[in-house]
Amino acid sequence: MNRRHFLKSTAALTVLSGRAMAQNGAEISIGALWPMSGPSAQIGVDARHALDTAVEIVNGSFDMALIAAKNPGIASLGNAKIRVIIADHQGDPQMGRSEAERLITQDKVVAVTGAFHSSVSATASVTCERYSLPYLAADSSSPSLHRRGLKFFFRPSANDEMFSKAMFDFLDAQKAAGKTIGTVGLFYEDTIFGTDSSNVQRQLAAARGYKVACDVKFKANSPSLTAEAQQIKAADPDVLLPSCYTTDAILLIKTFGDLGYKPKNILAQAAGFSDKATFDAVGDKLEGLISRASFSIDMASKRPSIAKVNDMFKARAGRDLNDNTSRQLMAILILADALNRAGSTDGTKLRDALAATDIPGDQTIMPWKRLKFDAESQNETADPVLIQYLGGKFVTVFPSEVAVAAAKWPMNG
Repeated sequence: MNRRHFLKSTAALTVLSGRAMAQNGAEISIGALWPMSGPSAQIGVDARHALDTAVEIVNGSFDMALIAAKNPGIASLGNAKIRVIIADHQGDPQMGRSEAERLITQDKVVAVTGAFHSSVSATASVTCERYSLPYLAADSSSPSLHRRGLKFFFRPSANDEMFSKAMFDFLDAQKAAGKTIGTVGLFYEDTIFGTDSSNVQRQLAAARGYKVACDVKFKANSPSLTAEAQQIKAADPDVLLPSCYTTDAILLIKTFGDLGYKPKNILAQAAGFSDKATFDAVGDKLEGLISRASFSIDMASKRPSIAKVNDMFKARAGRDLNDNTSRQLMAILILADALNRAGSTDGTKLRDALAATDIPGDQTIMPWKRLKFDAESQNETADPVLIQYLGGKFVTVFPSEVAVAAAKWPMNG
């Protein structure tokens, strides 16, 4: 054995030893990767509140129909408590990779979750794979993530293929109701998130009979979007489909204002258009915006646990759960449930427990039919919803079975 292999083997044994201690009644550590600084820092601030709420649920005892809520701690591991260690990836894939390795080798976490940015989940999950440790993609939605043949990667929420299909189903329903929708405009950043999203939407537009009036790719975190905004204004699509994060979302809307342009409709791939920072900055220009989502607080009337969990989160964050924070919170509950069924903190046993997950949707706070991973570790029954920003808050407008209001269409008519 050469020195490199010896050091790697020694590090792996040290990590395993640390996890064995957790199995013997000590606190169980879960790693979390989110942007705590940089352009998407608000996402990280909100994520911390969501993760802290999840820890409270797992470590306490609550009378609600929700996985990991009733027993204090992890029952099969001597009621061991969990803690979440948050690392800041700053929106940088390489930082995400190195922070994942630090969480594994130094903090001895039993699993890692994250990371909002799909590009970070792409690198961090490969690191987890190398250490045979589960990576749960809480809120990273690029479709390519679950198609890389990784054995330790899991995604409970929808991916952008599923989200985009729901978006085009909504457009079809609007057309069937007599609305004029002939063209769409694509606006997407040059990362794995943006390019994967645009590829899916381009294909769906062709299949559903919508003309792509403009196809605008831009560099993430651009200092100016004037040329791109002018291109969109000139094309003036019936529906603009943006896929971008917070800084670019704010800049785009401000640039539209400078140009005196109001898109007829915006149907967003969430991300920057689900971030509080965006609505704090340009919310007055986003009345009627529609976004895809994983979560509908309007379902609280059907699932009482949603209201209870939302109250717990709101006591910390000062606002309701949203598309991102609901998924972040659920990731910890899902890992806690798998730990209990595994009866072990061993990475492979925890991975096998995750793969065997089969939970009715009403045991979650999400509008899912079930939580069950397919052969590629994607939950194919993670039903998306569409929400519209009306009167300073989001309401569910699609699909009809969960909608609480009819969509305002067009948003700028």
